[in-house]
Amino acid sequence: MFKGSFVALITPFRDGKVDEAAFEKLVEWHIAEGTHGLVPCGTTGESPTLSHDEHRRVIELCVKVAAGRVPVMAGAGSNNTAEAVSLARFAMDVGADAVLVVTPYYNKPGQEGLYRHFKAVNDAIDIPIFIYNIPGRSVIDMSVETMARLFELKNIYGVKDATANLARVSLQRQAMGEGFCQLSGEDATALGFNAHGGVGCISVTANVAPKLCAEFQEATLNGQYAKALEIQDRLMPLHTALFVEPNPAPSKFALSELGLCSDELRLPLIEVSDATKEQVREAMRHAGLLN
Repeated sequence: MFKGSFVALITPFRDGKVDEAAFEKLVEWHIAEGTHGLVPCGTTGESPTLSHDEHRRVIELCVKVAAGRVPVMAGAGSNNTAEAVSLARFAMDVGADAVLVVTPYYNKPGQEGLYRHFKAVNDAIDIPIFIYNIPGRSVIDMSVETMARLFELKNIYGVKDATANLARVSLQRQAMGEGFCQLSGEDATALGFNAHGGVGCISVTANVAPKLCAEFQEATLNGQYAKALEIQDRLMPLHTALFVEPNPAPSKFALSELGLCSDELRLPLIEVSDATKEQVREAMRHAGLLN
């Protein structure tokens, strides 16, 4: 169930509110384009600026529109363990297939604190949990040893690895075996990630190029790395352009160019500069997404 191209969904806004119609349209578009799974309310979904009610509504809406056609892995992370537990329980109750729980940011727990945080979520629900390890944003890095301890628990299923350290994939595979589901959290290195034993990517670029990202993942999973490399060459400028300014601002601009939603964000994020707009357009042309 948890293989291939999972999109780290943006949350569309209009006039300061969640644009539910645009969100439903995006979910349908992703399914039609071949996206293998949906991840609402992650960082790309601007979860830090969603109210709790909005967060829950977006997850509920995603599950409802997907209607079992593709798996939904709901963002349920927080640096407050009780809040993470509450969001994870809600996601399970409304029918999400899994939850994505980020390592607690800002308060910087040690490895034992990380273990207990994830164990608390594990003990509260009965659906798979993916650890989101992203030192660049959370400041802390979950060790392979801590991950191996957590994998002994009933619901810890895998990792979204955004360390960009490809050696970690092999080290985690060595420590936990093939049964530990490893998904990349970094588009630009997803090719190497899968070569090391990964089975997919929770992708930002898939917001803009879902069909190409799905075809890329299918090629790697089928061992067709020459084909995957061709697609990587088409997508690499887009992987770069979508992070020239803080994510998801460039992705929202790209989607506005495709007529799928507005480029509205919530402060402290702001719309991209004219120079970035042109870089994103050029990358979309290179990928064959714009004329």
